[in-house]
Amino acid sequence: MRMTQQAAPAAGTPPAPGDRNRDGRTARRPLLLRLLARPEVGVLLGAVAVFVFFFVAAPSVRQGSSMATVLYQSSTIGIMALPVALLMIGGEFDLSAGVAVVTSALTASMLSYQLTLNVWTGVVVALAVSLGIGALNGWMLVKTGLPSFLVTLGTFLILQGVNLGVTKMITGNVATDDISDMDGFGRAKALFASSFDVGGVQVKITVVWWLVFAALATWVLMRTKYGNWIFAVGGDRNSARAVGVPVTFTKITLFMLVGFGAWFVGMHQLFSFNTVQSGEGVGQELIYIAAAVIGGCLLTGGYGSAIGPVFGAFMFGMVNQGIVYAGWNPDWFKAFLGVMLLGAVLVNLWVRRTATRR
Repeated sequence: MRMTQQAAPAAGTPPAPGDRNRDGRTARRPLLLRLLARPEVGVLLGAVAVFVFFFVAAPSVRQGSSMATVLYQSSTIGIMALPVALLMIGGEFDLSAGVAVVTSALTASMLSYQLTLNVWTGVVVALAVSLGIGALNGWMLVKTGLPSFLVTLGTFLILQGVNLGVTKMITGNVATDDISDMDGFGRAKALFASSFDVGGVQVKITVVWWLVFAALATWVLMRTKYGNWIFAVGGDRNSARAVGVPVTFTKITLFMLVGFGAWFVGMHQLFSFNTVQSGEGVGQELIYIAAAVIGGCLLTGGYGSAIGPVFGAFMFGMVNQGIVYAGWNPDWFKAFLGVMLLGAVLVNLWVRRTATRR
């Protein structure tokens, strides 16, 4: 009986569709593993768990006004956590972010009041000062090669002393004067600190700005060349420089973005309370960094997202207000946050290892 021999495929012939599926190098990973590879998945699960917990443990959380307060607390953290997260993805972090918020507010308040100017003049000058502080941090980092921890720790101490010393020297007090009756205050308050009605519930405008900034940051990271530069300099600055990434420009502008966030939150605080306490802001930088870390950003850089810190900030706001609504002792707040931070880091580590191993 004559046997037929199947001819071997000619060189360059594309493989059959079935062959592609059997090749492990080109097989498409399951949807679950692709989701686990996302940096924000762990914190999303944690945010849902925290929300459900307080939804059950604190019945007052279920009210619309309570959720509006939670979102407001989250937004004031989240607006700053976004640029801090981008900076961390770029391989650096800023210890001066908390006091820089107060510096911005003090600049706008004292300049406007002492020189009897329109408050918008103080707002613009405060923006220039905040961007200048960020640019100085970035410039010192790239020129000296020092770790961002040392550079921004020095800036933190300088700003803390300047905030208190200059305020007492000019106003004779530790707080600035009330600027609520000055020209331009109403329009500035509408932009930075107003509220609007949603179904009978007053929602702060910062919640809207928070979500807008988050969407913009996500678009920058995922869809722009600058976003690729951020990941590149965070992963390996020398390799990034070798392929043409402007490392100096990227690092300095990331610090300036933190300055912009500090300016915006500082303006919100100023136009919400009409005055500023010069000693505030100390310790807030750790909250911003923690929200970014909980959101899936690595301290070593090169990994993270802009959506993760949104959920991280929400968890902070939910815990902060949930403890109050549940009637618990608020002295345990920081301990709860510490447990939450360690838990989120461990969950994120497990998620990344699981996705990588598979």
